[in-house]
Amino acid sequence: METFAVVAVIDGNTLEVSPAWELEDRTGNRVQVTGYDAPKTGRGRMAAGQKLSVLIQNKRVELGSPRGVEQGRLVCEVYFQGRNLADYFPEYRERDSELLDEPED
Repeated sequence: METFAVVAVIDGNTLEVSPAWELEDRTGNRVQVTGYDAPKTGRGRMAAGQKLSVLIQNKRVELGSPRGVEQGRLVCEVYFQGRNLADYFPEYRERDSELLDEPED
C-alpha cells in the first residue's frame, strides 16, 4: 500500500491527501473512508470530524481496497499506524447486514 500525508480533514469520513492518488485513469486528493459511517449533521458531525482531525491531521496513512471513485473522491479503506481507521471509530462502525437480520436468542 502506498503512503499519503493527510493535509486536511473535511469531515468524519473525508480526507484530503498528498500526493494525489491514482486509480485507473483518474487522480485526486480527496478520500472517502469506508468501514464506518460518521454522522452527517449536528454535533455528532463536528465531534467525528474533530476526532479524526486530532488522530490523523498532518500524519501519514495508507490507502487500500479501493471501491471506486464517487464525486471525485477515492472510496477506500484507510490505515493509520497499521490499523484500519474504522477501528478507531467503533461507535460508527458499519455492521454486516447479515448480522442485523439474525434473530436474537
